[in-house]
Amino acid sequence: MSAPNVDKPNEGIVGQIGNSIKNAGNYVAETVQGKTAEASKEANKEQAKGNVAGKDSLSDRASGAFGAASDKLDQSKHDASARANKEGI
Repeated sequence: MSAPNVDKPNEGIVGQIGNSIKNAGNYVAETVQGKTAEASKEANKEQAKGNVAGKDSLSDRASGAFGAASDKLDQSKHDASARANKEGI
């Protein structure tokens, strides 16, 4: 854990509290976005497997696979950002 005033040495206790609140809000937002990306990834995986009625053509399955990969990247990005914000609280 770093010293509280490394980036802004003249910030003071009020500024630190404000930053903690901001980081907490960002943590919640990133966590929610990560969970949303995870749910989308799982839905796209099912589509890629051909398990979604009406979306089982080869192009639909390929689209699902690409969507799942993209969602996995989004999920990883949001999870990493959430961890960084949590450490800043």
